[in-house]
Amino acid sequence: MFIQNLFATFHKYYQIPFIMEFKIDTKNTFTIIMPPEGPINAKLTGGLREKVEEMRQSGSKNFIIDLQLCNEIDKTSIDELIALHEESYSIDQSLVFTGLSESLMITIKKDEVDLLLNIAPRLDEAIDIVSMEILERELLGEE
Repeated sequence: MFIQNLFATFHKYYQIPFIMEFKIDTKNTFTIIMPPEGPINAKLTGGLREKVEEMRQSGSKNFIIDLQLCNEIDKTSIDELIALHEESYSIDQSLVFTGLSESLMITIKKDEVDLLLNIAPRLDEAIDIVSMEILERELLGEE
């Protein structure tokens, strides 16, 4: 904890932007991104957007966002996740959210946001969704 506080103080004093650490697992046809533990807020969604864009630049096209370590979300962040989702599908890429806690699902279902996002209860189901969407795009591209 001491080192984290020292690191944060150093970044604040020298006005160095804080870099959010995501766990990344790149597969052949998709990339899994897992944000750090904590709430889904503007800082996290901004970092997530940057990470997705960075991964797109390196050739990744389909993403699974594993939110198992996130415990709450605010309204602005929900809107950011929707925007990221819509952006992905507008450029023929997949984006699936998985690992949402019960409290996150309750919050997301309040405004029926769950109908606007691809949400899979488990990682293996998220992988199936992405795989089916890739196959669908390939089949439609052949016509």
